[in-house]
Amino acid sequence: MELSEILSSIGSIVWGPVMSGLLVGTGIYLTIRLRFVQILYLKHAIKCISGVYDNPDEEGDISHFKALCAALSATIGTGNIAGVGTAIAVGGPGAVFWMWITAIFGMATKFTSCSLALHYREINKDGSSAGGPMYYLEKGFAPQWLTALGGEIRTKRWAITLAMSFAILALIASFGIGNMVQANSVVDGLKYVMPDSWSEPGFSLFGFQISYFSLSIGLILACMVAMVILGGIKRIANVASKLVPGMSVIYVLGALIILFLNIDGIANAFALIFKHAFTPFAAGGGVAGIAVMTAIKQGVARGVFSNESGLGSAPMAHAAAKTQEVAREGFVAMLGPLIDTLIICTMTALVIIVTGASTSGMTSSSLTAHAFDLGLFGFGHHIVGFGLMLFAYSTMISWSYYGDRCAQYIFGSWAIPFYRVLFVLLIVVGAVGGLQMIWAIADIMNACMAIPNLIGLLALGGVAAAYTKNYIQRLEKGEF
Repeated sequence: MELSEILSSIGSIVWGPVMSGLLVGTGIYLTIRLRFVQILYLKHAIKCISGVYDNPDEEGDISHFKALCAALSATIGTGNIAGVGTAIAVGGPGAVFWMWITAIFGMATKFTSCSLALHYREINKDGSSAGGPMYYLEKGFAPQWLTALGGEIRTKRWAITLAMSFAILALIASFGIGNMVQANSVVDGLKYVMPDSWSEPGFSLFGFQISYFSLSIGLILACMVAMVILGGIKRIANVASKLVPGMSVIYVLGALIILFLNIDGIANAFALIFKHAFTPFAAGGGVAGIAVMTAIKQGVARGVFSNESGLGSAPMAHAAAKTQEVAREGFVAMLGPLIDTLIICTMTALVIIVTGASTSGMTSSSLTAHAFDLGLFGFGHHIVGFGLMLFAYSTMISWSYYGDRCAQYIFGSWAIPFYRVLFVLLIVVGAVGGLQMIWAIADIMNACMAIPNLIGLLALGGVAAAYTKNYIQRLEKGEF
């Protein structure tokens, strides 16, 4: 068996029912512990990003809105295009329902992780902030049973081990899912809109065939990313606050036009989603029925890939927010799964279903491009192509920040410049390389980094619930 096949098998195991159950189960537990905060206080969450509560004199680097955009720029990406297409192709329309379930409970997970990140963050000597799962695992993780069994010293060792494990795994993931995979997606996205002949000329290097087109795009992309990430979180957030709303509006507008032109099919699309969430689906009208468990597995896995709830990446961006109100940043953060999965992924799914593309036999981004082409008279693939390019670019600039936070935690501040240089260089490698093995490694690293984070969330859920209750009491008294 080849190494790529072995890695793929490992990926299937780590992203199996156990991991899906842990992610959704943690979200359900936190939803109950926080008393359905994502539903009852959604209006307040939207108000938080309007700027009415912003205080530029508070500690931190960026505003609530920019923190949300920085986190969204990492999550709104290929999962919204390729991930939805894969979920429907493999799991049927019912997979979309389970993506919704993941997002709804994922809002509570995101609320908890991002508020904890701000609560346990550190302020550096230069005034910049550093936070994320590694900090709340080290500082806050001290379950009573560990203390009782091994005392304070052993508990501290466990906490540091979990924190360091997360940081190392997230650092590795930043080079894979946050860098090389995304660079390759930019090249693929441009191939949708450029003539085929552009990507054909090339040369051979160490047995690999490299096209001049891919190499050129990789070099340009590396320069574009470098110009942003060398300025740190403030520049990343400034770019994200313009790029994320702009690209999201264009993509959603294209989807809305298609849905308006196919308005009679929307009700039937929703009916198919709800029906096949619980009953088998016969793809193409004649293929063997897709089992309900497949729909659940695909929906949960692709939902998590889409919004990253529970993985622990977004807390590193939200820890940079200018606020001392821990729960308020949780309210801001919980809007991520709403925008990413419940809105953008739903738009993609409805387009695929109403245009009839779901029975075409295609999968991944090709299925989404085909659906947009059917809906926009052959022009839609341009939206998908440029969407893939911009989404992937935005993902890279935010994941670079996640990686340098991990590098700082593991090695110290001196490692940040070296990390950024390596990150930029690997963009070129990703643009020109075949990435099946890198995809497999990235999948495994994502699943593994979620494990210590979920342990921390379950252990510290009571801490989050306490200060959320206090915040809500003050909110209802009109103190803000």
